[in-house]
Amino acid sequence: MRTNILAPLALVALLAVPLTGCGSSEEAAEVAKAPAGPRLVVQQSDAITWQDVAAEVATVDQAQVLARIPGILTSLTVREGDMVRKGQVIGRIVDSQLGYQAGAYGAQAAAAQAQVAQAQGDYDRVKYLYDNGVYSKARLEQAQAALAAARAQVRAAQAQQSAVGAVAGQGAVIAPASGRVLRADIPAGAPVAPGMAIAVITAGPTVVRLEMPESLAEKVHSGSRVVTDSLDGQERTGGVIKLYPSITAGQVTADVDMPGIDNRFIGRRIAARVETGQRKALLVPADYVTTRYGIDYVSVLAKDGSATEVPVQTASAKVDGKIEILTGISAGDTLVGPAARAAGK
Repeated sequence: MRTNILAPLALVALLAVPLTGCGSSEEAAEVAKAPAGPRLVVQQSDAITWQDVAAEVATVDQAQVLARIPGILTSLTVREGDMVRKGQVIGRIVDSQLGYQAGAYGAQAAAAQAQVAQAQGDYDRVKYLYDNGVYSKARLEQAQAALAAARAQVRAAQAQQSAVGAVAGQGAVIAPASGRVLRADIPAGAPVAPGMAIAVITAGPTVVRLEMPESLAEKVHSGSRVVTDSLDGQERTGGVIKLYPSITAGQVTADVDMPGIDNRFIGRRIAARVETGQRKALLVPADYVTTRYGIDYVSVLAKDGSATEVPVQTASAKVDGKIEILTGISAGDTLVGPAARAAGK
């Protein structure tokens, strides 16, 4: 009787062993499907709004070297790209008429000196005779007045001669500021007139000058960040230091302090983006996004623990190492880090 009872129990135990082993293998497979690595729960965060604008490398100011007298530009010792210092003589203008005028005033001064010598002799003779009671005091005063007038004529001629020399001295072309020569396109030997620009020199530090639509005038302010592609191919970040109050042809101008900008080519156009505000967006680290054949993918953790590659649309700009996801995922999704994807391959 006992033998009949044990036999069914043994059969049940034998059948239960394979079922237990099957459940363990499913759990192991489930664990194997879950990738290991960092996780990121996507949340909406504040993102900076950027606007593409036109920009160029410029200086705070430009100093013009102007001709101060009419004449012939006899020499110009600088060319475009040369560095000059403030007060340096870079050219000379000569007016031949000033030489003739100086000669004429010099002759007048010599004639006046001769008159002074004659008046001095007359005065000495009159004074001698006055002292001996021959001439009256009125005659002596007349000789004194003649001598004073002759001396005044000498001083006038000398002053006119000095004035001509001072005007001739203004023919020196002097750099008004230290900087780089941008333009010096008047050749030596050319006639010039007062006020004509002989050269243009940079003045002040190098800046990036933005030309923006007037609709951004209220959105951009002093301190707004600007990102540019400089001439050496590196992306640089700076800040707005001055917003010009005038609007010309629908454009507002701003100066940006950009450390390390290449200033060899003043006026060079470069690409720039300016900060215009903030908004809510989905931002993920750049290394969470993989690009294959021109399509961006992120690895999304599914409910069963597996990771799925999902195509997404991203914004073109990358700022602070993060990329904005426009479509493909939503807030609350969990992304798998790059180390996990590498381990799963």
